[in-house]
Formats: sequence, C-alpha cells, structure tokens
Amino acid sequence: MNDFIDPAIADLLAQHQLNSFAALWDLQLDPVDEPNTERGGWSSVAKLTLEGQSFYLKRQINHLTRSIQKPFGEPTFAREMRNIQRYQQRGIPALRAAYFAQRQILGEQRAILMTHALDGWKDLEYWQQQWPQLSSLQQQSIIHACAQLARTLHHAGQMHGCFYPKHIFLQEQDAGFTAQLIDLEKTRRLLFARRDRIKDLEPLFRRSRSIWGREQVQLFLHRYLDQPEHVADWLEHLDSRRRDKEAR
Repeated sequence: MNDFIDPAIADLLAQHQLNSFAALWDLQLDPVDEPNTERGGWSSVAKLTLEGQSFYLKRQINHLTRSIQKPFGEPTFAREMRNIQRYQQRGIPALRAAYFAQRQILGEQRAILMTHALDGWKDLEYWQQQWPQLSSLQQQSIIHACAQLARTLHHAGQMHGCFYPKHIFLQEQDAGFTAQLIDLEKTRRLLFARRDRIKDLEPLFRRSRSIWGREQVQLFLHRYLDQPEHVADWLEHLDSRRRDKEAR
C-alpha cells in the first residue's frame, strides 16, 4: 500500500522534521495504554501534539492480519487505512488519517498509522455515564445520532464489526449531537443484509443495557429503520441474538 500524508498537515510535519517513516518511528512518546501483543507481534498508540494540533500515532511490528488476498499477512494498520479511505469515499463519518506507511526492516513488517485526534468529541461510554444528568432532549439526540450513523454505515454496504459505545464518538452542536466512528480494523462488506446488520447492532444494545432500556432501543430502531412497522420484528431478532450470545 502506498505511503500517505494528509496534504493539510504536510508542511507541519516537515517543519518538525517528522515527514518520514524513520522520524516518526524513532519519536519517543509515552503510550496511552498497554501495547497490544496479540497476533504474534506488537502494536502501540501514543498521542502527539504539534502546534496545538493533536494526533494519535500508532506503530506496530509483525502485527498482522491474513486474508485470501494476503495469505502471508499484512499489517493490521494497512487494512484499517484502506477502511478509513473507503469510509471517506462512501460518506460514512469516521476518523481521518494523517499519515500512513509500512516498511520491511530487518525481517520485520513495520507500519505507522497516524490519525487526527477527535478533540472536542467524547465516546458514547462517556455520555452514557452522564445519562442521568442529561436532559431528555439530549438523550434523544444522542440516540438519534447513533442510529443515523448506523443507518449511514449500513446503507453504504459496510459492517463495522465493533459497533461498541467506546467506538462511537459524539459531539454536541447547536442542532443536537452528531456521531462518527473509530477503530475500523474489522470493517467488512455487508454480505447477508439484515442478518449482518443485526449482528453489527446487537453488541451496542447489549453493552448499553444498564443505561438504555426498551424504550431507548425502540427509539433507536425507529430512526435507524424509518419503518415503524418493522421495529417489533427487529427487537425480536436482536433479543434472540443477545440470548444466544449470553448462553455461550
């Protein structure tokens, strides 16, 4: 996959001599969480701020995903970068890439993916923690924003694969809330229409059960489906999938 630098920050990176793979790889930054050592490799995330602009700098070694097209594996960041570009092409609100590159160095597959930080946005987990303090209008606007995001995603023929509260970011604006997605690594094409859509949505409701009751889920589905006559049927299928997951 070709190298990528967001034209909007090319000069900024050059001014700080960070417009090369080696410079970004060697940058000493504190990680924001514990490195991921799954898949037999290593992957870490750090926050980088340059002249008031914030980014998340993600670096990995031999952290690979395999597919029919890539049977020997490729960096998971390469897959996520393609998904970021696909979301942008299809008008799905999501995080933006600032830099991407991959290299074969000393027998290791290394990759860097830097994304623009979502300053001023908070994930759905944060808003759900504030739920009792929010007005009914704010609560309704949050649910509508999440439902509209899911509707846009699925109408574009994509399945997120990790549609969890921590991956849905919201910002309150004058006209209400707006939402976008992060963590696009597991995105894939919708293959089985309603079955895949239910599979994508069910974890959101299961992980929100302590906050969102039946009424909130119905409100979500009314906005998502825009077909009130189908809400009861979708509720039944979502409940069935949740029971199956919990029984495992």
